Amino acid sequence: MTELGFVRNATARQLRAGHSQTVGVVVLDLANPFYTGIVRGIEDRLAEDNHLLMLCSSDEDVERETRYLRQFAEQGVRGILISPFGNVNERFDILTNLQIPVVLLDTHSPNLACVSVDNVKGGRLAVAHLIEQGHRRIALLNGPMEIQQCRDRSAGTMAAVYEAGLDPADVIIEVLLPDMTGDDGAEAMLQLLDSSEDPPTAVFCVNDIVALGVMRTLRERNIEVPQQMAVVGYDDVPIIKELRTPLTSVRQPMHDIGWNAADLLLTGKVKQVRFSPELVIRASSDYRR
Repeated sequence: MTELGFVRNATARQLRAGHSQTVGVVVLDLANPFYTGIVRGIEDRLAEDNHLLMLCSSDEDVERETRYLRQFAEQGVRGILISPFGNVNERFDILTNLQIPVVLLDTHSPNLACVSVDNVKGGRLAVAHLIEQGHRRIALLNGPMEIQQCRDRSAGTMAAVYEAGLDPADVIIEVLLPDMTGDDGAEAMLQLLDSSEDPPTAVFCVNDIVALGVMRTLRERNIEVPQQMAVVGYDDVPIIKELRTPLTSVRQPMHDIGWNAADLLLTGKVKQVRFSPELVIRASSDYRR
């Protein structure tokens, strides 16, 4: 077999065994290092059982996501791990009918298997820190409300303001970004600086990539961080510690999310896993006004 360069036919083996060794994975945006960390955790767990992953990015597009789900079903994958966009239940009717196991990534559902993070708590930690530092005008650069994580971080933001005895209408300027990219963050920061009659003194960003764009604009405008503008991100991706002004961020256990999601799919030992985020304070916000 070695001399002839024989390679077994995985499709034929799957038909004989009655199950696949391939798992489909769909994330919102592979350009975001947060999802890269999750995928690495998935890969490490699948490798323990000699499984492979098929990886796709939905790019926050419902039609594209649905197409990938159908293609995975056609491939006969063992299961699907997905960070969904929009309404969770609508997209899984076809998979339920085909009896394909599904585990949600970084998303909570009371009815489906999922591995998630308490994003309400994460938003509350970030904004409570900024309020504690003396900020009373805070911009929230958030993503589309179709994404559960964005809704939860907004809810946590408002909770922190209420808990401080303040009115969110006076404190929070919420801006919804279409793509949650660095360019989106940079452009939103420009607009806040140029058009707001009462500009913020701090910015809480839906993810670290948006925060990097914000800091780019502040650097170009010669606005000092954190003396003139505090910045807080979300996810705590590795690169932010290497910045000239290291970024404060809400840490999510990326590798653990992926590893536990894959383990839940393969073993079914538990139905749901929920992690608690942690605020990591660095120089970008550590300045009491």
